[in-house]
Amino acid sequence: MRLSRAFLPTLKEIPAEAAIASHKLMLRAGMIRQTSAGIYAWLPLGLRVLKKVEQIVREEQDAAGAQEILMPTIQSADLWRQSGRYDDYGKEMLRIRDRHDREMLFGPTNEEMVTDIFKGYAKSYRDLPRNLYHIQWKFRDEVRPRFGVMRGREFLMKDAYSFDMDVEGATRSYRAMMLAYMRTFQRMGLRAVPMRADTGPIGGNLSHEFIILAPTGESTVFYDAAFEELKLSHADYSYEKPEDLENFFSQVTGLYAATDEMHDEAAWTQVSADRQREGKGIEVGHIFFFGTKYSEKMGLTVAGPDGQPVVPQMGSYGIGVSRLLGAIIEASHDEAGIIWPDAVAPFRCAILNLKPGDLATDALSEKLYAALGGDAVYDDRPDRAGVKFNDADLAGYPWQAIIGPRGAANEKIELKRRATGERAEVSLEEALHRIMAG
Repeated sequence: MRLSRAFLPTLKEIPAEAAIASHKLMLRAGMIRQTSAGIYAWLPLGLRVLKKVEQIVREEQDAAGAQEILMPTIQSADLWRQSGRYDDYGKEMLRIRDRHDREMLFGPTNEEMVTDIFKGYAKSYRDLPRNLYHIQWKFRDEVRPRFGVMRGREFLMKDAYSFDMDVEGATRSYRAMMLAYMRTFQRMGLRAVPMRADTGPIGGNLSHEFIILAPTGESTVFYDAAFEELKLSHADYSYEKPEDLENFFSQVTGLYAATDEMHDEAAWTQVSADRQREGKGIEVGHIFFFGTKYSEKMGLTVAGPDGQPVVPQMGSYGIGVSRLLGAIIEASHDEAGIIWPDAVAPFRCAILNLKPGDLATDALSEKLYAALGGDAVYDDRPDRAGVKFNDADLAGYPWQAIIGPRGAANEKIELKRRATGERAEVSLEEALHRIMAG
C-alpha cells in the first residue's frame, strides 16, 4: 500500500471520548471510526489486523477438529422462547419485528440456533461428536458502551458449540478447545492465562475465562509464574490422543490462576513466593460446559447404541475477535503508539522514503517495496521525515526500513525494529531476510 493513495485518516489530537490506550490509538492511527455509540466502522488498516486475528482463530479451530459454518445475525424469537431465554435475556437483546409482524432479534449469541440446526441432522450416536463454529457479528445493547472495541455494542465473535454423547466425551471436547485457545493466543504473541470461572447453577469445574495480561486490564489477577514458560506446540500435545489432552489439562489446571472475584488466599499461599505473580488482565475468551441445558429444551435427541434416545452433552466456546485487537494494543504499546506482534501486524514493514524525487532513494525504495509484495506499506508522501517517523511508530509496524539519499547511494537501508528501537544499516538482501524472518 502506497500512503500517497491510502485511505488512512489519522488524527493528531486524542479524541475526548477515548479513555484507554487502545481506543485512543485505534482512532489516532485511522483504524476505526465511530458511527454511533458503541458501533464502529473498520477502516482499511484496522480491517487488515482484524482479518489476521480472525484467520489465526480459524486455523486453530480447524486444527482442533471444529468445522466452520455461518449462521444468520437475525434470529427468530420462537427459538429463544423454546429455550426460555427470550423474556429472560433483558434489554441487551435488540428485538425486531419484520413486515409480517413476526418477532425477530439481532443475535447476541447462538446456542438456540446451532442446536436447532444440529437437531435437523443428528439422528444417531454415529453422528457425534461434532463441534461447529462460526465467526459472526453480534449485537448486545450495552447501557454504557465504552473503551472502544473493548466494550462495544456490535462486535465480531467466534463462537463454537460441541455435541457429545456423554460427559466423558464432552470433557475431551472441552480440553481440546482449551488447548486450541492457548495456542491461538500464543500465536498472536500474547500471554493468556485460563482462569476458572463461575459455572452458575450447572456446577462443576468446567468453565474458564482467558485473561490477557495487560497493565491497563479491568481485572486484578493472580497466577503462577509457570504460565509464563508454557509452550504448546503441536508436537507436544495431539488433539487425537485423549491422554495428551488429559495431561495438558492436568498441567494447566494444576497451576494457580484466579481473578480477584475467584481468588482463594489459602490456595495462593501454597504457591511459592518466587512464583507468585499479580497483575491486571483483560478477558478475551470464555469456554463453558453446560451439559444438556439447551439440547434438552430444544428437543435434541439421538439414538444410542442400544436404540434408546440420548440427549447430547454440549459446550460453548467464545473468543472476542474484535475485542482482541484492543487487548493486544493494551498489552503492547508505548508513548509513541502501537507495537504490533508480527503475526497480527497490518503490514510487516513500513518503507520510509525520506526524499521522494531523489533517483537513488526512489529506486531502492521501489525495489524493496516490490520484493516485500503485499506485506509492506510504502510512505512515498512528500512529508517531512519527522511526520513519517511519527506515523510509522503510531501505526506500530514491526519493522521500519528508512531510506535516504546517503544510504541509497551505497545501496544501504537503515532498519529499525519497532519493539526494541534497535537500528542497523544493512543491505537490501539483509533487510529482506530480517523482515521476513521476523
